[in-house]
Amino acid sequence: MPELQEFARLVPGDHGLCVVSTLRPDGTIQSSVVNAGVLAHPVTGGEVVGLVARGGSRKLANLRARPRASVVIRVGWEWAAAEGPVDLAGPDDPLAGVDGERLRLLLREIFTAAGGTHDDWPTYDRVMAEEHRTAVLVAPERVSANPRG
Repeated sequence: MPELQEFARLVPGDHGLCVVSTLRPDGTIQSSVVNAGVLAHPVTGGEVVGLVARGGSRKLANLRARPRASVVIRVGWEWAAAEGPVDLAGPDDPLAGVDGERLRLLLREIFTAAGGTHDDWPTYDRVMAEEHRTAVLVAPERVSANPRG
């Protein structure tokens, strides 16, 4: 998807900082700031926007009940948005084809795709497990971008 390339291009501009929006039970929108990046879905291989949600977070509860999200990235006046259905993969959200070891690596892949670097992966892995972190994978059905601001 060409527009998703615009999303990926903007990730290094501000450490992959994005706004993710989900739907609350009453239909209103809940938004929060996250780090996200573009990577291959661990099961289908298709390009997705990935982010990591802390276990017990409101966005994760919303996504479990209504698995759709919109993710917007911006750097200056340039922006890109991806919207679509969500797959969750985590200790409390099993995804067929993603076992514990694959989840550990997937959380690292999302962190790296969002522009993160780490010099102590064992500590990172431990914290992700302790916090019941879940991979959120947004399959882009609709992508829009303003690449020139």
